[in-house]
Amino acid sequence: MKNFKDKVVVITGAGSGMGRAYALAFAALGSRLALNDYDNQGLAETVKQVSQQSPATRVHAQTFDVSKRADMELFAADVKEAIGPAHVIINNAGIEGAGKPVWAIPPQAYERIFQINFFGVLHGTQVFLPQLLENGEGAIVNVSSIFGLIGTPNSTDYSATKFAVRGFSESLMVELMDSPISVHLVHPGGIATNIARAAHTKAFSDNYLTTSPEDIVRHVIKSIGKGRRRIVYGNGALKAHLGALFVPLKLLNRIIWQDMKSVINVSDYPPGG
Repeated sequence: MKNFKDKVVVITGAGSGMGRAYALAFAALGSRLALNDYDNQGLAETVKQVSQQSPATRVHAQTFDVSKRADMELFAADVKEAIGPAHVIINNAGIEGAGKPVWAIPPQAYERIFQINFFGVLHGTQVFLPQLLENGEGAIVNVSSIFGLIGTPNSTDYSATKFAVRGFSESLMVELMDSPISVHLVHPGGIATNIARAAHTKAFSDNYLTTSPEDIVRHVIKSIGKGRRRIVYGNGALKAHLGALFVPLKLLNRIIWQDMKSVINVSDYPPGG
């Protein structure tokens, strides 16, 4: 897709960060917006900013948890009735991990992050795909991470979900390759959003999350127009991508540990670990 004017763009996790930046960018292009977030206050602020920037933009916003399939189905039906069938779905909603090694993370924490980070993407894709096909054109944009390219310490939960999004999206690309629907897989690097809110991620956030949401959103929208399937962008993204492609895994693991050990919480590791 190259022209987004009057197209219906669905954005999950639109209450802050990249989601809000997507909303403002697509509004400036003349799109109609269907916005979701779990945070009602954040979502309301996004709607306010969109209306201030682009007063003519038609916006439909609903607050719900993307892990709830029934709520996503209701959202899709309401979007179609309110502003028309979707042309673009940006599966952006996500949460951070526990920031601990695998032995210190309870099973229910893995279940919860998978419900949001992976099943939220699955629900958004399956529920809105019929609307994209109905329009005879469309784009599915699934947000993974550079942690979906490489594994890092204290992120077995988060990284597992982002590798899952990657595998799902790459398979989906093959399934839809002869359709009018394009699939785009985004691997953001260190983007300055509030996903890293917990105290244990402050050092990581201060050192790595430096690329603005507006920068990556501009890049993603251009990449959709150019038909790029894999979109790697942001602080550290190219290094991670090249490392995953060309560096032997044993050496890559050592490099990653040396790079990360000063910005992660190592309190759960044994002495000398």
